[in-house]
Amino acid sequence: MSTPRTVLITGCSTGLGRQAALALHRLGHRVHATARRPGTLAGLSDLGIATLPLDVTDEASMAAAVAAVEEAHGQVDVLVNNAAYGLHRPVELASPEEVRAQFDTNVFGLVRMAQLVLPGMRRAGHGRIVNISSMGGRFSPPGGAFYHATKHAVEAISDSLRLEVAPFGVEVVVVQPGPTMTEFGGTAVGTMPGGAHHGGPYGSFTTELAELYATRAFTRRNGAVTAETATRVVVRAATVRRPRARYAIGAMARGTMIAKRLLPDAAFDAIMRSAFPLPKAA
Repeated sequence: MSTPRTVLITGCSTGLGRQAALALHRLGHRVHATARRPGTLAGLSDLGIATLPLDVTDEASMAAAVAAVEEAHGQVDVLVNNAAYGLHRPVELASPEEVRAQFDTNVFGLVRMAQLVLPGMRRAGHGRIVNISSMGGRFSPPGGAFYHATKHAVEAISDSLRLEVAPFGVEVVVVQPGPTMTEFGGTAVGTMPGGAHHGGPYGSFTTELAELYATRAFTRRNGAVTAETATRVVVRAATVRRPRARYAIGAMARGTMIAKRLLPDAAFDAIMRSAFPLPKAA
């Protein structure tokens, strides 16, 4: 895309969303960076990037943000659905409220944002929706059932949406990051059981899983890529003239997804057991 485009990005307070907003702004696009807590966007606003409050779990907030961009520029040319977080708990310990909150942010918010921008894109005869998924959209390790389930859902929704909106000139692209050196690991650790849940049958498992995520999983030695590397792929997905349906980020993402596709379940389970801690039966 050589012509400047109007870009709306969710989840720009930290991580990939923030880095993508900066990179696309430097390329001359009209970037609207959003976050649930608008105070976290002050640094972007100081650089001349338009900022808006946007909570992907609140209908009025989403509708107001899209309406503001469309009033200023006619339509959203590129939506980057980035807002998400990772709930990491054993299935038995996750409350219904925690599971609903995970899907509200990672799936239902993503869907609603697409629904809100699509009428304008159809009227314009062009548009692009970039859904930030994960290599975790293709497999699920112990402790990650609900986060990975949301990314499985993003993959499926994106496949259907890509076919449904192509006749209107709208493209749908999925980005599948592997481990990336952002704040994601720390956020994931913060969702792990503590307090009353810390002991019991999953006590040692959650302790070891938290240690893995906090100290090893998101390091270069473990195959994690830098935020800059991941950002370049997101920018490519948002701007390249003829995008692929999917962009995997990092050798670990590509290798793990290939292994999941080719190996029998028993063999892939063995890989998961070697890479992740497991509960210990009494």
